[in-house]
Amino acid sequence: MYILLIALILCHGLGLVLPFCVPRKPQTQGIVGSVCACAASLIGITLGLSGLVAPEPVTAIVASPIPLLAFAVRLDPLASFFVLTISLAGLAASFYAMGYLKEFHGRVSVAALAALTNGFLLSMMLVVIADNGFFFLIAWELMSLASYFLVVTEHEKADVRYAGFFYLVMTHVGTAFVILTYLILFQSAGSFSFEAFRHPEQALPDGMRTLVFLAALIGFGTKAGIVPLHVWLPYAHPAAPSHISALMSGVMIKTAIYALIRVYFDFLGGQFPWWWGFLVLLVGTLSAILGVMYALMEHDLKRLLAFHSVENIGIILLGIGAGMIFQTYGLKEFAALGLLAGLYHTINHAMFKALLFLGAGSLVYATHTRNMEEYGGLLRRMPWTGLFFLIGAVSISALPPTNGFVSEWLVFQTLFLSFQFPDLFLKLMLPIAAAILALTGVLALACFAKAFGISFLALPRSAHARHAEEVPTSMRIGMAIPALLCVGLGLAPMIVVPLLDRITAPLTGVSISDKVLALDGWALAPVNMEFSSVSPPMLAAMLILGGLLGLTLAFLFGGRMVKRYYKTWGCGINLSPRMEYTATGFVQPIKRVFSTIYQPTIKLETEFLQESRYFAKQRKFEFHIEPVFEKYLYNPVVHIFMRIADRLRILQAGSLHLYLAYIFVTLVVLLLFAV
Repeated sequence: MYILLIALILCHGLGLVLPFCVPRKPQTQGIVGSVCACAASLIGITLGLSGLVAPEPVTAIVASPIPLLAFAVRLDPLASFFVLTISLAGLAASFYAMGYLKEFHGRVSVAALAALTNGFLLSMMLVVIADNGFFFLIAWELMSLASYFLVVTEHEKADVRYAGFFYLVMTHVGTAFVILTYLILFQSAGSFSFEAFRHPEQALPDGMRTLVFLAALIGFGTKAGIVPLHVWLPYAHPAAPSHISALMSGVMIKTAIYALIRVYFDFLGGQFPWWWGFLVLLVGTLSAILGVMYALMEHDLKRLLAFHSVENIGIILLGIGAGMIFQTYGLKEFAALGLLAGLYHTINHAMFKALLFLGAGSLVYATHTRNMEEYGGLLRRMPWTGLFFLIGAVSISALPPTNGFVSEWLVFQTLFLSFQFPDLFLKLMLPIAAAILALTGVLALACFAKAFGISFLALPRSAHARHAEEVPTSMRIGMAIPALLCVGLGLAPMIVVPLLDRITAPLTGVSISDKVLALDGWALAPVNMEFSSVSPPMLAAMLILGGLLGLTLAFLFGGRMVKRYYKTWGCGINLSPRMEYTATGFVQPIKRVFSTIYQPTIKLETEFLQESRYFAKQRKFEFHIEPVFEKYLYNPVVHIFMRIADRLRILQAGSLHLYLAYIFVTLVVLLLFAV
C-alpha cells in the first residue's frame, strides 16, 4: 500500500510537469495530462479497495522542519472509501478530458488546465488521507486554490471572473471556521496530530465541544454547499469546464462530508447531545427541499445540476443527522444504519452527478450553449449521450434499479425508525423529515423529466441543436464509466454494504452488515426484516421481465408489425418547435404552488401594430426568481462591510510618514505590554 500511495503521488506529479514539456501542442498536452490522471486514478481505486479490506489502518509520517507540521498520512476505512470515490470520479473525468479539451484549443493554456486538474485530484487525495491538522489545512487550501484557478479557466468572461471571486470569498470564509475547529482541538490535545485529537491531554468542556461542532458545521458546510451557505455553487460549477464541474460537484464537496464525519464520530468520539444531530438533520432537510425547488426553475443545465448538488448533500446529511440522534440515545445499530445510508448516498451521488455533468458538458460541446431552451431533438443526433444522461437522470430521481434508489431507501428507513426514540418531539420530527424527503424525490423526478425531455426530445429549437453531432469516443467512455457504476451500485448492495460496514463499525461501535442484508444478500432490511425489506436485483428482474412480457404480448396479439413513417398528427396543423413545451412552461404549475418561496418576478411587454391596438406586433416576456438568500442575507452583510471599509479608508491616506507613525505607535504599545 505504501508503494501504491507513492505511485499515485508520482503519477499526479508527472501530470503536473509533463504537459509543459510539449509546448505548442495542445492536443498532446491534454492527452499526456489525462493519461497521468487516469493512471493515478486506477492506482487510487486499487489503494482505496485495499484500504477498505485491510485489517489495520496504514500510517506514514515524514518529519518537517516547520514546528507543529508533520506530513502524516493515515489510510483507514473512512479515508479509503473517499480515496476510492475520488478515484472513480477522477477516472471518468480524465477519460472524458482527452476529447473534451479540444474545445479549449487556442483559447486557454491546455497544459495549465491539464496540470491543474492533476493538482486538484492530488490535493483532494491528500485532504482525505492527512493525519495531521496542519497538513490537512495545507491540503485543504491547495484544493481550494486549484479549484479556483480551474473555475476561472475562461477568465476573459466577466461572469466567470465574478463566479471565481464569489467562490474564493466563500471558500475562505469556510476555511476560517475550519481553522478555528482545529485550533480548539489543538488547544485540548497539545498537538496537531489526529491521534492526539482522538485522545487529548485534557477533555474539552461542553461549551468548547459545542463550539467545535458549530465551527465544523459552518466551515465544512460552506464547502459542502448546505443552505444557506450554498450560494457559490450555482456560480462556480457552471463556470468551470464540465469535467471539472463533475469533479467539484461529484467529489470535492464530499471532502466536507468526510471532514464532518471525521470530526463528529472520530475526534469527538461520537458522543454529543441530541440537538447536534437534530441541527444536522434540519440543515439537511432544508438543503434537500430548497435545492431541488431552485433547480426546477433553472434553464441553464449546469446551474440546474449545481442546485441538485445542494439537494443531495441534504439527503446525505439526513442520514448522518439521524444517525447522530440515534447515537445520542445509545441506539447504535440504527446510528450505524443512518451513517451507512449517508455514505452509500455519498458514493452514489458522486457517480450520477459526475455522469450528469459530463453529459451536460457533451451537450455544451455539441451545441455551444447551456440554455435548455435552445436544445430539443438531440436524442436522434446524440444517442449515446442521451442514453447516459437518461441513466443519470433515473439515478438522481431515485428510481429502481439504479443506485440512487438504494441509498435513498435506506435514508427513508432510518427516518421511519424514529418510533424507537423515547422523546415525542423526535418521534414526530423524523417522519416529517421523511415526508419532505418524499416531496424532494417527486420534485427531482419532475426536474429531470424536464431536463431530459426539453433537451433530447421533440424538435430542435435552434440551429445549435439542428447541427449537433455525437461527441468523440473518449468522452463517451468517460460517461460510460459512471453510468455502469450507477447500475452496478444499485444492483449489488450485497457487495457495497459490507464494505461500508467496515467504516461505520469502528465509528459507532457495532457491525450491522449481517442485519442489513437479508436472504443471503439478495435483499436489504433496516436492521429488522420484519419492519421492511426490498430486493434491488429482484426489482430489476421484475422490470425487465415486465417489459419483455409486454413486447411478447404485443407481438402475439398485435399481429404482424409493419413500420410506417409519417409526420406526427397535429390536428391539421404543421408542427413547429414553437409549439413545444418550454422549460418555463413545464414548471409553471410548480412555480405557482410555491410562489411564496420563489417570489417570482414576471414582466410582459406588448408592442401593438400602429393600425390597431387590438393586434400585437410582438411580445417580450421576462421571468426570474428572486435570489432570496443573496438579497436578504448576503447583500446586507456585504453592505455593512463596505460601509466599515469606507470609514477605515481614512487610515490609508497614502502618506509614508503616517504609515511610519503607525509602526512607531504599535512598537510603543507592544513594549508597554512587554514591560
